[in-house]
Amino acid sequence: MPTLLRQASRLPLEFGHLIRLRWREAKGLTHTSPGQRPGKKQRNFIEGQRPVSYLDFKILITPMPQSLSQVIVHIVFSTKDRRKWLDTAISPRMHAYLATVCRDHDCEAYRVGGVVDHVHLAVRLGRTISQADLIETIKTSSSAWIKKQGNAHRSFFWQRGYGAFSVGFSQLDSLLHYIDTQEEHHRTKPFQEEYRELLRKYHVEFDERYVWD
Repeated sequence: MPTLLRQASRLPLEFGHLIRLRWREAKGLTHTSPGQRPGKKQRNFIEGQRPVSYLDFKILITPMPQSLSQVIVHIVFSTKDRRKWLDTAISPRMHAYLATVCRDHDCEAYRVGGVVDHVHLAVRLGRTISQADLIETIKTSSSAWIKKQGNAHRSFFWQRGYGAFSVGFSQLDSLLHYIDTQEEHHRTKPFQEEYRELLRKYHVEFDERYVWD
């Protein structure tokens, strides 16, 4: 057996590569070193830029490597014109609904809270959905849901815009506490003032003329 074939016969099977099964058509083979030309009688395939002997091939298909992520986002948006739609009768159910929509899209909702005119969400963003798509989904579906909760909410709308700020995992506990204490926080501070502070804290440039709706 030619030296190359003796060496090939000892190669371990490698996942995802073409595996040589027989060498009966390899006669006349001189070499298949990368960047060099095979023997003149040899038929070959090109695997990338490397000549490969014309032998019988077998393709072994294996699972793709895992894709992992940990992207935590603090999402904030208000009702349209900051109207006080989310009273204590409806807000717990609204918060639960928002959390469920997030989880249905493979996004863990660590916390949902807020007061009568806006909500805060601490969410781990899923790998297969964008931030914009998630927020559009939760706003659209929750708006449709609350309109069915009685005549008092038939004209409910969220504001068109939103704020979304990245948060490190080491900052998550602080964010959860911030959301849990929204009622206390807003005894003296309106939403607009809070939102401006968040934009400045996260160094987000904004034009006051286009922030509110």
